[in-house]
Amino acid sequence: MNILVTGAAGFIGAALSETLLRRGEHLVGIDNLNDYYDVELKNARLKRLSSHSGFTFVQVDISDRHSISELFHNSGFDIVVNLAAQAGVRYSMENPSAYVDANLVGFGNILEGCRHGEITHLVYASSSSVYGSNRKLPFAESDSVDHPISLYAATKKANELMAYAYSHLYRLPTTGLRFFTVYGPWGRPDMALFKFTKGILEGIPIPVYNRGEMMRDFTYIDDIVEAVTRVIDNPPESLPEDSEERKGSAGTGAPHRIYNIGNSRPVPLMDYIQALEQALGSKAHLDLLPMQPGDVPATEADVSRLVTDFGYRPKVQVEEGITRFVEWYREYYGVQADA
Repeated sequence: MNILVTGAAGFIGAALSETLLRRGEHLVGIDNLNDYYDVELKNARLKRLSSHSGFTFVQVDISDRHSISELFHNSGFDIVVNLAAQAGVRYSMENPSAYVDANLVGFGNILEGCRHGEITHLVYASSSSVYGSNRKLPFAESDSVDHPISLYAATKKANELMAYAYSHLYRLPTTGLRFFTVYGPWGRPDMALFKFTKGILEGIPIPVYNRGEMMRDFTYIDDIVEAVTRVIDNPPESLPEDSEERKGSAGTGAPHRIYNIGNSRPVPLMDYIQALEQALGSKAHLDLLPMQPGDVPATEADVSRLVTDFGYRPKVQVEEGITRFVEWYREYYGVQADA
């Protein structure tokens, strides 16, 4: 297949691209290589991908309508995986325009490219952030997501609505994936595991919000990639008007689906830090802070829909995932373990 992956220099984008290339797909990866975090890390990910003969990289911003239109016109993609976005809940309070440009305008350009390019399946990243301050755990795809508590979450909810509209109007098969706290090797430096590791190794106090009274459904990168590849290969179909699934629903039977991708085993933040301390062989100095605006105390994914439709449940446990991350971190940054 000829596949477009947007955000190919990003954490999930690079990991997914490598898996698709290994199975023999032809892949075009695009990224704007912005400086939200270390560009050298993004280039290192791209260097790994460039060793594959089936990979082509194009530096472009998805908010550039003309360039995206030309890319689709000239490339003949079969499938598109949209992982390009301005990430980060807290940063959305500092620079909201970046989220409007990338997550709304940019996603609109991708949808238009898919419509005119007659794409057979658009898979796009949503987020567990859409659940906002929902108190019912675990979070299920059928739960209300009408009260986002950050602009980032609002843009991801908007993506789901935009994709549904295109599925309904143009019968474009689209699948949205609500990722839950992804971590692992080659991760993002703005994420907790990366910050905690760096702080512990440097003897710097690490910021722990809500004074550690948090739980997260940490999901290892390999589990994310396995789930995404299964989704890619199975585009949703329109539901007939007389189907049982459609009866009694307000939906139009559009070829659009939403899936949680999480470990479904929430871990207390303090346990997460303890597992990191054990992997590093060093004790953390904690800077206990109040809850941050836009944050939530707990997340947990109901993955029963993923299990039913694809026969897959994320399975890597936190202790194993953190150990793999620490091994990568030491190798990448040349940090030796204490004797």
